[in-house]
Amino acid sequence: MDGRDWNKFLLPYQQAVEELKVKFKGLRTELKARDEYAPIEFVTGRVKRISSILEKAKRLSVPMDKIETGIEDIAGIRIMCQFVEDISRVADLIRMRKDMIVVYEKDYVTHYKDSGYRSYHIIVEYPIQTSIGSMPVLAEIQIRTLAMNFWATIEHSLNYKYREKLPEHVKERLFKAAEAAFLLDTEMSNIRQEIVDAQQEFEGKSGIVRKVLNDIQSLYFFRRVREAAQFQLKFNELWEQEDVWGLTELSAEIQEALVRADKGNPY
Repeated sequence: MDGRDWNKFLLPYQQAVEELKVKFKGLRTELKARDEYAPIEFVTGRVKRISSILEKAKRLSVPMDKIETGIEDIAGIRIMCQFVEDISRVADLIRMRKDMIVVYEKDYVTHYKDSGYRSYHIIVEYPIQTSIGSMPVLAEIQIRTLAMNFWATIEHSLNYKYREKLPEHVKERLFKAAEAAFLLDTEMSNIRQEIVDAQQEFEGKSGIVRKVLNDIQSLYFFRRVREAAQFQLKFNELWEQEDVWGLTELSAEIQEALVRADKGNPY
């Protein structure tokens, strides 16, 4: 083993992971703000442990002075999706980005591993800005569904327990579980539109409720207490009736009241 300072060595990878997480979470927020469907459900990231780096370098016969290029997943980002179809959409979004370069891709969704493992991997070169200038860092982005991620998490735990030497009966049951997970993904894809429509309806209702309540609070700020109280009573009634259209009309009424209140505000 060389005498490198591992804490210093991992700093660029830690920076890359944090920046990439922020960017992909921001992408999800942006799509939702534009009322577009967001194929990203959530994002996680991690920097590989030193022991795992050393074990992988030994397994792949990577020299210690070639770790930066020989091990591509020291920085790892995981993007979870609801549906299998979302995976290709996320991959497209990554390919279009100008702030990273796609090095190569591994499609383990179509060509899954013998174990049953499914996921889509993209190796990117991501430039981070350091105190001594720009530095390219390799990072692995894994894109998978929630079901695929659940299975992969269990497999990882079992491989750790058995030190990568799983008993045959465990392998067989894991493979069956992988098939069951993919069947679940397939069934969810078959009713994808119904699920998306229901989620958008829920989010729309949540958004209008949040806006109405916030605007009522704004009326209190303008000291339109009586008006705010009347709107609150009307909101309570519409909420009990689950009248989304009525809430939308109420929101418009409150907006008009806020305009009047603002015009009458001496400040």
